[in-house]
Amino acid sequence: MNIGILTIGNELTSGRIADTNTSYLAREFHVRGWDVPVSMAVGDEAGAIGEALDFILERSDAVVVTGGLGPTADDITTECIAKYCGLPLYLDEAVLQTIRERFAARGLRWTDNNAKQAMFPQGAEPLRNPVGTAWGYVLNRGGKLIAVVPGVPMEVKRMTPEVLVPLFEQKAGKTYILTKTIKLFGLAEALIDSALADLPLAGTTVSLGFYPRFPENHLVLTARSADRARAEADLALIGKGVVERLSRNIFGYDEDTLEGMIGALLTEKKLTISIAESLTGGLIADRITNVPGSSAYFERGIVAYSNRSKTELLGVPEEVIREHGAVSRETAVLMAEGVRKTSGADVGLATTGIAGPSGGTGAKPVGTVFIAVSDGTRTVCRDFAFKWERRRIKEITTQWALELTRRFLAGESHVQ
Repeated sequence: MNIGILTIGNELTSGRIADTNTSYLAREFHVRGWDVPVSMAVGDEAGAIGEALDFILERSDAVVVTGGLGPTADDITTECIAKYCGLPLYLDEAVLQTIRERFAARGLRWTDNNAKQAMFPQGAEPLRNPVGTAWGYVLNRGGKLIAVVPGVPMEVKRMTPEVLVPLFEQKAGKTYILTKTIKLFGLAEALIDSALADLPLAGTTVSLGFYPRFPENHLVLTARSADRARAEADLALIGKGVVERLSRNIFGYDEDTLEGMIGALLTEKKLTISIAESLTGGLIADRITNVPGSSAYFERGIVAYSNRSKTELLGVPEEVIREHGAVSRETAVLMAEGVRKTSGADVGLATTGIAGPSGGTGAKPVGTVFIAVSDGTRTVCRDFAFKWERRRIKEITTQWALELTRRFLAGESHVQ
């Protein structure tokens, strides 16, 4: 089933408020197996509304229209849709009484223009609004549904599962929608696409979506079928194929996070960790401690930004910094070992680098980064040359620090 989305309001087309309804509706429809071939936003203007409906309904089985159902003069959606369908308006007395009762219950003053919210095109079926005063409605125009709801995001979020979804399920029929999100890091989207080029999607019920979320890439597998067993089997088959091709760069699934995976590994192995951050300025510690229960394994985090702090707090010798620099493999390793020793933790993690935009040299340009992990018997250090702006360099360094720690704790041979 294809469902278009039309949001109406001068406040949207002028940029005064963000159109959150479209993204919400599209997500809700997608997880139910319904495609959104087109979405549009138009102002409060009759010609634009009619032309948008023509465009959307040519490409869709139904359209959801939001906005313009209030009591004021610029709320013209219902009038425009009635004109578009060639229908007169009528006043629904039962809905009007419900609106009056809601006003009274909330202690709101009634004005006659509120009756406008009980006006509908002839033949429309009113749709109950569980939280607001303006009701929605649905029209069947030549076998295609026009569902109209208020534009207030809170009301859209209540009416979608309670009113719109049952309406469209009745039209589309029952479909089982199963999804699996596979989370990857360290591989560009184009390389992921290339690695999956021979994935046997043809003949299955599965579609594959790419969702880059810097610095991660998420693959969403969606199986849609009237036969649940077939959807489950297809999803398992394609999921297995993705893992076979991309296992090295997969760090988790569905709701997994890197920091959560690290927490699970530390808990399983009964280990603790401490972190020394220079470049990342506390971003790693923030993510680690964002996991509930992290106090069981996170000992401490030190932001050792200056050279002096690296020496005084972590024990990095001044001569090492003088000879190799604060941004160097030698310093990163000693920072990781130093924070582990001074804190008594089992594992030490450290970052140092040049975030820019200044501070780079020919030998060490902006984006030069060193990350080290140590447990007292084994130490690994990896260097990077990132080509981002300051904030993204800090964010991707944080991600790589967590990923290297995950690989280190998992005992993987390809930590480097």
